[in-house]
Amino acid sequence: MSEIYKSVGREKLFMNKLIQDITKEQLRSDIPDFRSGDTIRVHAKVVEGSRERIQLFEGVVIKRHGSGISATYTVRKMSNGVGVERTFPLNTPRVEQIEVIRHGRVRRSKLYYLRARTGKAARIKERRRDI
Repeated sequence: MSEIYKSVGREKLFMNKLIQDITKEQLRSDIPDFRSGDTIRVHAKVVEGSRERIQLFEGVVIKRHGSGISATYTVRKMSNGVGVERTFPLNTPRVEQIEVIRHGRVRRSKLYYLRARTGKAARIKERRRDI
């Protein structure tokens, strides 16, 4: 019975390697290094009718999820007193550019607690970088 599981594991490993080889050329190399707690500005392409324009979305990264071609990140911002969250695929061509504005100092990878906080309580300290 263990031989069956070994063969399935080997086949799954082969498929995983095959998928990685296929998606390797679709991965973007121009993405800056950012993580949860960082404030970023996302230049997203928006299609309105026949026109296409760039829309900026600036906020705090509250989570990064996945790896490889399926990696995503969620950005939260306050818009007219209402919290707005938007999830972007990391390697999508619909995002023109990602700018890192500040590096935040946090001790968690998922910052869901920011949803319940308002005002000064929702602030994140800046991480100092030695140059």
